[in-house]
Amino acid sequence: MTADDLDRVVEVLGGKRVAVLSGAGLSTDSGIPDYRGAGRVVRKPMTFQEFLADPAKRQRYWAGSHLGWRSFAAAVPNDGHRALAALEDAGIVAGVITQNVDGLHLRAGSRRVVEIHGSMDRAVCLRCGQVFSRADLAATIDRANPWLDDPGSVQLQPDGDVEIADVERFVVPDCTVCGGVLKPDVVFFGEFVPAEKFREAVSIVADAEALLVVGSSLTVNSGVRLVDHAARRKNPVVIINRGETRSDRRAAVKLDAGTTETLVHLAERLADASAAAGSDEPRRAE
Repeated sequence: MTADDLDRVVEVLGGKRVAVLSGAGLSTDSGIPDYRGAGRVVRKPMTFQEFLADPAKRQRYWAGSHLGWRSFAAAVPNDGHRALAALEDAGIVAGVITQNVDGLHLRAGSRRVVEIHGSMDRAVCLRCGQVFSRADLAATIDRANPWLDDPGSVQLQPDGDVEIADVERFVVPDCTVCGGVLKPDVVFFGEFVPAEKFREAVSIVADAEALLVVGSSLTVNSGVRLVDHAARRKNPVVIINRGETRSDRRAAVKLDAGTTETLVHLAERLADASAAAGSDEPRRAE
C-alpha cells in the first residue's frame, strides 16, 4: 500500500457516507484464521444438512466447536475494527455488514452492525427457537464432559471449530426447554442468510453513498449481492483484500493490501477530508 493507493481510495470515498462489508480477512489480526487466505489448507466445513441428518456428526461438531470456543471467545478487536468504529462515531460510516461470526465489531464499539451469518456467542434450538448464551452452554458442556480437555494447541478454524478425532463419549447438549437439537446461531454452509437479516444489510447499503469491502474474497453469494445493490444505486465500490475477489471488475478501486493497517490510515485520511469539507461550508449569517 502506498500514499497514492490511499489517495485513490480517499478520492472515491471522501465526503460520502460509507457502508462497510467485512469478511474474515479483517479478523486475522485478532488471531482468527480465514478460510481462503494464502497457505490455508482447503477445508470442507460441515453443512447444515449433515448436521441435521447425522447424530454422530452433531457429536463431532459440538465437541470440536466447544474446544474451539475457548480460543475464539478470547479474541479481541484489532485496530481495523476500532478504526471502523471511529469512522461511525464521526458520521462517515453508515453501518457495518459483517460476514464474520466473532462479534468483534460490536466489541470494538460499532453500533449499527448486521451479522448476516449470525454470531458464535449464541446457540438456538431448532425446534422451539429458544436462544442460549454460548458461555452458559459451555459451562453445561464442561459439566457433562469432564473428560474432555483442551489438547494444548488446537487448530482453530474461522467458525470457532477445531479438528478432533475421538468424540464417541461426548455428550451433546439438548435444549433445556423442549429437548430439541441445538446449534450455534450461525449460518452453516448449505443454509440461506435469513431474509430479515439480508434486508437489514441492504438498508445499510441504501443509506450510504459508497460501499467499502474489507477482508472478503466475496466468494459467498450474499456479499456479491450487496455489491450488486450498491452498483444498481450507482454507488462506487472500494475493495481492500489480499488476493482476488469475485467483484474486482466492479470496483472503482481495488487494493491488494492488509485490512488493519489500511483501515487505520484510511480512517485518518477520511476524517481529515470530512473535517475539510465541513470547514468549506458557507458560514451562516450572524
